[in-house]
Amino acid sequence: MEMKDSVAVITGGASGLGEATARKIMEEGGKVYILDLNGERSSTLKKEYGDSMFYHETDVTNEKSVKEALDRAMEDFGGFNTVVNCAGIAPPGKVVGRKGIHSLEKFSKVIEVNLIGTFNVIRLTAEKMMQNIPNEHGEKGVIVNTASVAAFDGQIGQAAYSASKGGVVGMTLPIARELARDGIRVMTIAPGLFHTPMFDTLPEEARQSLGSTVPFPKRLGYPSEYAQLVRSILENPMLNGETIRLDGAIRMQPK
Repeated sequence: MEMKDSVAVITGGASGLGEATARKIMEEGGKVYILDLNGERSSTLKKEYGDSMFYHETDVTNEKSVKEALDRAMEDFGGFNTVVNCAGIAPPGKVVGRKGIHSLEKFSKVIEVNLIGTFNVIRLTAEKMMQNIPNEHGEKGVIVNTASVAAFDGQIGQAAYSASKGGVVGMTLPIARELARDGIRVMTIAPGLFHTPMFDTLPEEARQSLGSTVPFPKRLGYPSEYAQLVRSILENPMLNGETIRLDGAIRMQPK
């Protein structure tokens, strides 16, 4: 599938990795439907790209909210063949810390957004893409999920985040196997340290320090590099059922 032929639904597409992916697709001639809670940022993108982009305020954990967004996407674009799941949260918290034990509510919220939200979008978008006419390779669609190196190298304070992203990695292969009969590929990217809005609250010195822990290149990743990998996944039909680490060879230390 070429980028110019991509009609993409992108969760968390108003900022960070999702925004970079949305821009990449639209700049190469594709169209994007952003599902996000950041209406202000989405409006800015809409002004830049016009009819190549639509936005729907969406809570990925809510079935009704996602269904409404996808119905609108079907109306506005007549269908879609690409899904990129970037919506997620990453609040830290020790199991037993100075302020007490980890909040069960916080743990559940992280799982709900990062894992259940991703699954919710996968199941509802897959149902729609099954109706697509396959291309010359027999493809009806591609789903790209976002995990994290924390799924493999979780640090102290990342129990909830690591569990949620580990779940995304774990469900990639079984879903890819199931959807293969319908010509829908499923892949997951596990980014390392990337310069997203999550890092904007840190001083420049702290960002450089974190970047220096990456073996090579010794810096934080650029969201555009995530988008570049999405492009490779779309264009290579043999990429299916796998999680790709995009991390400059970093292996996170305990803390």
